[in-house]
Amino acid sequence: MILTVNGEAHEIAAATLGGALAALDYEGNWLATAVNSDLVHATERALFQLKDGDRIEILSPMQGG
Repeated sequence: MILTVNGEAHEIAAATLGGALAALDYEGNWLATAVNSDLVHATERALFQLKDGDRIEILSPMQGG
């Protein structure tokens, strides 16, 4: 399926958000994720079903000010 990840189109075979994150080499519960502007908690990612055309935002914390 085609997903938009942080503004870029990706073709990903994974059916879940957790699978998509693994396919894109994103790891860690410290990531913040949203699908179609709705926050998805780390505990929900493994079961969160994706649909073709979904927009995923992945954010990681940064140090500094």
